[in-house]
Amino acid sequence: MLRLQRILLLRELGLGLTEVRRVLEREVDDVAALRRHLAVLRAEQERLARQIASVERTVTAREAGEALMSEQMFDGFDHTVYREEVEQRWGVAAYEESDRWWRGLGEEGRAAWQTRQAALQADWRAAAERGVEPGSEEAQLLAARHVAWLADVPGTPGHGGTPVRAYIEGLADMYVADPRFAAHYGGQHGAELVRDALHRYAEQHL
Repeated sequence: MLRLQRILLLRELGLGLTEVRRVLEREVDDVAALRRHLAVLRAEQERLARQIASVERTVTAREAGEALMSEQMFDGFDHTVYREEVEQRWGVAAYEESDRWWRGLGEEGRAAWQTRQAALQADWRAAAERGVEPGSEEAQLLAARHVAWLADVPGTPGHGGTPVRAYIEGLADMYVADPRFAAHYGGQHGAELVRDALHRYAEQHL
């Protein structure tokens, strides 16, 4: 039962069965592993609670005709929680430039950006559910949108022009390797579609 619980938790994080087996073989201390799972679940619970409260405040304010406050609207959408990870992967300058860009967007700009991101992720999930092939026209159009979306972020390799192929392929691989990303695309299968489609697009256009 303990092993089954760990398997179910890992599957909920978007890991495929092969990755689940590797994790179980690598992390033999069940209690320590479950404590790490618990920390992840609590962090996600807190983030979702803040987002729910944020949206509820927005709905209430709109219904009452009140002014919307950015610090309330975007609570739970804090990008700074990934600062250390971004700096380790792409450098301090990359984080600082993208942070200035995000803060400079203003309320409407941030809302528009999040809407664009959510629409792209939803389209990827829908494509994965229908069994769209990575090399198909639909998947390649989605890949083009995805690359254009990434290229709009200051501090990223190739910003404002043609994105660097290695950067796109590296991100594509991370979508599958990191369950936090896989969750945005409907799980492991969706993340694999995004990865394979982006690789195909990068080979042909970057």
